[in-house]
Amino acid sequence: MTGIGPDSFLAVFLIFCRVGGCLLVVPGFSSPRVPQQVRLLIAGAVSLAIAPLIVPQFEPRLAGQVPTQTLAWIVSETLTGLMIGFLGRVFILVLETVMNATSTMVGFGGMPGSPVEGTDPVPAVEGLILLTATALLFAADLHWELFRGLVESYARIPPGEGVGSQVMLTRIVDQVASAFMLGLRITAPFIIYAILVNLAAGFVNKLTPTIPVYFVATPFVMFGGLLMLYYLAGEFMTQFLLGYASWLQRG
Repeated sequence: MTGIGPDSFLAVFLIFCRVGGCLLVVPGFSSPRVPQQVRLLIAGAVSLAIAPLIVPQFEPRLAGQVPTQTLAWIVSETLTGLMIGFLGRVFILVLETVMNATSTMVGFGGMPGSPVEGTDPVPAVEGLILLTATALLFAADLHWELFRGLVESYARIPPGEGVGSQVMLTRIVDQVASAFMLGLRITAPFIIYAILVNLAAGFVNKLTPTIPVYFVATPFVMFGGLLMLYYLAGEFMTQFLLGYASWLQRG
């Protein structure tokens, strides 16, 4: 940057629009546990840090812009950031959905826990998994990979051009499909376990209808679910991180 003028300040603000829109919904930074002032400071710091790399792409296009075109750029950059952040948030939403179903299947659905990404109570096991996944995203330094992806997004989505609605919907649908495949792969052992246990309990209940088999078997089903969680938690957390990291790398 050889000089700082009005176009430079406007370019930094447009960078802030994309970065801030992304951090508004992306996993980890968008958690209610992170104060809004902290998120604002992080978005501003990241925008200033990457500005020397991105501002030269803005300045030739900002010269002589009319206010209406500048407003359209602000809206376009904000929507682009929101789309990038939402594509990452899909992983947490899918993990929350499949873990909620799994917790209910193995008998933990009635045990409310503290919310992690939202405000509504969730099962304790689901809250534990979501908190672990969110913490591992930062422990694995994937937030730095997210910032790198934001810088590279300007090569694929140039400033002011935005993303068409058809392309945006296609990307979201593809992301949801791949995230659900990952979620089903992670929770497949628990689903198979729940089906087999409930099928066995149903057969036993048919043979001895006077015994409340489901009530008797519930503690054993929960104990088996905890054992599976103990032995498989490390593996499916690794699979989740690999899936999220793969999306960050390929964009």
